Amino acid sequence: MAEVDFKELAAQLRVDSIRCTTAAASGHPTSSMSAADLMAVLLGKYLHYDWSNPKHPNNDHLIFSKGHACPLLYSMFKAAGAITDTELLTLRQFGSRLEGHPNPHVTPYTDVATGSLGQGLPIGVGLALDGQYLDKLPFKVWVLLGDSEVAEGSIWEAVDKASHYKLSNLIAILDMNRLGQRGETDLGWDSAAYAARARAFGAHAIEIDGLDVEAIDRAYAEAITVTGKPVWIIAKTEKGAGVSFLANKEGWHGKALNAEQAAEAIKELGGERHIIVPTLKPEDLTPAAPPESQPLKLPTYALGTKEAVRKAYGDALVAVGATYPHVVVLDGEVSNSTHSDEFGKAFPDRFFEMYIAEQQLVSTAVGFGVRGKRAFASTFAAFFSRAFDQIRMAAISNATISLSGSHAGVSIGEDGPSQMALEDIAMMRAVYGSTVLYPSDPNQTAFLVNLLVDLPGISYLRTTREKTNVLYSPAETFEIGGSKLVKYSDGDQVAVIAAGITVHEALQAYERLSSDGIKIRIIDAYSVKPIDKETLHRAASECGGKLIVVEDHWPEGGLGDAVLDAFLGAGDKVPTIVKLAVEHMPGSGKPAELLHAAKIDADAIVQAVKTLL
Repeated sequence: MAEVDFKELAAQLRVDSIRCTTAAASGHPTSSMSAADLMAVLLGKYLHYDWSNPKHPNNDHLIFSKGHACPLLYSMFKAAGAITDTELLTLRQFGSRLEGHPNPHVTPYTDVATGSLGQGLPIGVGLALDGQYLDKLPFKVWVLLGDSEVAEGSIWEAVDKASHYKLSNLIAILDMNRLGQRGETDLGWDSAAYAARARAFGAHAIEIDGLDVEAIDRAYAEAITVTGKPVWIIAKTEKGAGVSFLANKEGWHGKALNAEQAAEAIKELGGERHIIVPTLKPEDLTPAAPPESQPLKLPTYALGTKEAVRKAYGDALVAVGATYPHVVVLDGEVSNSTHSDEFGKAFPDRFFEMYIAEQQLVSTAVGFGVRGKRAFASTFAAFFSRAFDQIRMAAISNATISLSGSHAGVSIGEDGPSQMALEDIAMMRAVYGSTVLYPSDPNQTAFLVNLLVDLPGISYLRTTREKTNVLYSPAETFEIGGSKLVKYSDGDQVAVIAAGITVHEALQAYERLSSDGIKIRIIDAYSVKPIDKETLHRAASECGGKLIVVEDHWPEGGLGDAVLDAFLGAGDKVPTIVKLAVEHMPGSGKPAELLHAAKIDADAIVQAVKTLL
């Protein structure tokens, strides 16, 4: 391959970053210009990528964790011949593939959406884990970091886990340009401090002048030979580098140059260039052969027995893991409670412990998804709130991951409110395109876990702590968007809609009301999103327009609101809907005591039915 003039290529990347942001009248040219030399050397000599086949299994991965610098990324696409100069100048326009931050929805050369800082490196951990441990391919994962985002704790979760798993295929490039959005970053140009922190977390650190292409070349050459630990390259750069009135000047963050300023800057950079770089192709290698697939044999639980749905989740993971070799499982150091440890015992090579690092837990799952793996990630339901931004960004990334939150609601008992997820359904319902499931039965749980293997998007399975009665036979089937009529008759006077633990309370209420001659219908709304609108509307019609929703969750955004949403646009056919939910801050106590205090137990359901009638 012909030798690339790195300085000329870097100048082109700077010029094009200015041109496209000026055309858009918005964007981040100066944040792009600081890393131009770093990316010129990477593109011209070290990045192995087949632009005609973005899904080549042995392509390197390049993640712009500092996603606002995407004008530089798109300029690289142009320099590689992947997009035209005309398309480059459509940056940020409505309908353009080149959005204001990288987004795989529209750009095939982009693995994940970035822009919420601190997430690119954690996702890179998932990619690197797959390459080193599962696909066993020699590709590298290159992640461009901004110095401001290194203040995010998620970055250090990533370095910690990358060191724990000895991910020498993960190379972070820190664009230390000193200036953040409103002024100097917390460490400024203190390269030694960044290096000390990286080394303290187990990384191999290299400090360089990030505007010296020869020094960059030497650093990359060293980085690709490191074994047993991730690499951090701390590169001292200047925001707006290459243009005298921009370089290291405050007040230019997120500010495009006007036409006159752009012309002056481009002239100082030597004018427009249209170099096309012949990028190195990856070796034509294929992933390691997956384990042999076994026929699906979901676990079964006999009617008349008791089992916790969280245990059924773990048992089902083992079953789908045997059938689907692309399934991987992650946990946040509570696997003996979520029961994902069952999968870890059966398939230790596909189980990855993320410890108490929920942001990294979700990001790793996203990284595995980029590589075509189906990741199931579990922790206590309450703790997913720490990673909500990662979940939100996963949806923007068009990621497919399954999350399982155990120990949800007041029914967990004595641990108290810090461990009780009472917001999780609302949180997960709010995620774009998400699926939210809350099973009440172990056979139901196992069936749904199998459905999640092929379900696109973000899915969430909520599980309760204690053992409950088996309600459904192993032969029963379920569907996403469905529900089950647990009890019903032609003479039902009220429909009680429940999910998870409250289904069992509703059944107790049913027996007591039946002895009083009151007939109620019980709907197990295990699919909270999408919800079974048809069954709800039929119940409203057949039960005198009287519905009671009972849930182990705050009243805002949970099952009750999902039921209310199902009747939007129904006009004068909207039924009377009573919501029983957790209204006051719970404390510690036995599950039955807490359910009673929250007024979501059988007593409360009986009273609500009688009041409504």
